[in-house]
Amino acid sequence: MENQASAKHWLKWFDPRNRSVSTWAFILNRVTGLGLTLYLFLHLMMLGQLAKGPEAYNGFIALVKNPIFTFGEVLVVTAGIIHGLNGIRVGLAGVGIGARYQRSMFYILFLLAVILSIYFAAKMLLGA
Repeated sequence: MENQASAKHWLKWFDPRNRSVSTWAFILNRVTGLGLTLYLFLHLMMLGQLAKGPEAYNGFIALVKNPIFTFGEVLVVTAGIIHGLNGIRVGLAGVGIGARYQRSMFYILFLLAVILSIYFAAKMLLGA
């Protein structure tokens, strides 16, 4: 009976307290990866709809000129930046480059991701 999963055990997984930086990096990488995968499937489904002709294309363009879709695009770009930079950190550590400095690399790359995300969000939302 010791190997039985309990509700308390599962709830502990969602507790954000006492998590290390590497755990947060792992969770962030998984969440952004899942989000980008979901976006890929939605994107492919939408492209399939657009193959139906010009009317479908014009209807799609009218739909995506909505601020909600623009915000979604900002989230996709942000997820791509975070996932990509974190992936570079994981790759470097995996081949032995900077393995002892993973925490510092995470902080630096996350700060870079925030700066790049703000830059692209301003470009996308303000049309600059």
